[in-house]
Amino acid sequence: MIAVVVLTSILTRFLPFSAFFRNVDTLVHELSHALMTLALSGRVNVIHLYSNQGGVTLSTFDRNWMAIPISLAGYVGSALFAVLLFYLYARRQERAGLITAMILAIVAAALFVRNGYGVIWCIGFAVLSGLVAFAAPPLLQKCYYMLIAFICLVESVISPFVILFRSVTRPGSAGDAANLAEATYVPAVVWCLVFVAVSLCCAKLSTTMLFKRGFGSGKPRETH
Repeated sequence: MIAVVVLTSILTRFLPFSAFFRNVDTLVHELSHALMTLALSGRVNVIHLYSNQGGVTLSTFDRNWMAIPISLAGYVGSALFAVLLFYLYARRQERAGLITAMILAIVAAALFVRNGYGVIWCIGFAVLSGLVAFAAPPLLQKCYYMLIAFICLVESVISPFVILFRSVTRPGSAGDAANLAEATYVPAVVWCLVFVAVSLCCAKLSTTMLFKRGFGSGKPRETH
């Protein structure tokens, strides 16, 4: 698992357009905050996505304890999304995964994302993913899907380690962990370790499903 994540992290950094696709993880992270807010009867004011793969969700909710599940949802949601992508890959349902990602981008642009770059990115990603899902040959569709899946996997693991470092050096800038620390009085570094543990467990599940199918494109055959 560790070898897959490290190798993929290195390889994706050499792709000149990989920064564009790393925003998929950001989108899922921010949408997870938004969906949890709505589930708790709160109000999502706005989502911003940025070209540096950063993002922010501004929401309003009635009770202070709601900050806990809302803050937890971001990193947990992005880790589970990576699992979903590899689950669909194992089931040979790449098109379903692309359609899911496309719908998320469309919903985000229509309901929540309000900054210029974020809206343009969502529309561009949705159009590109739709074209690949419905018009691309199978090999291109599979390669595109695996690019997104691997980038989501890598980002879902790297991001918790980044805020873990921040929680040690600058606790107030540790993002969701800092919000959790304020709401619970549990140090941000502890919450970062929770995020790291969840991301590693999900990464293990993802790579297990990856190797369960392998990289072949043919249908499984029964042998005797």
